[in-house]
Amino acid sequence: MALTKRQKNNATKEVKRHNTDTGSPEYQIALFTTRIKKLTVHLKKNIHDFHSRRGLLKMVSKRKKLLDYLADNEPKTYKKILKKFGLRERK
Repeated sequence: MALTKRQKNNATKEVKRHNTDTGSPEYQIALFTTRIKKLTVHLKKNIHDFHSRRGLLKMVSKRKKLLDYLADNEPKTYKKILKKFGLRERK
């Protein structure tokens, strides 16, 4: 379920801080969101793929931690990311 180079570029081109950015929270959230959407489609077709389901839950958890970090340290960027990817704000 790996993303191709083109899929990564499309998902992250608007949130990159600079051309070689791969570690910023915004970049990672963009990648996780794209992978989560792709894996969700896969799991709807393959309901007994429990190993991939576990990976999906781990990705959702990592994305949540990154979003919490952004909410605490960069609230404007947090709001922008939520709006761009259509995510709900956590309380």
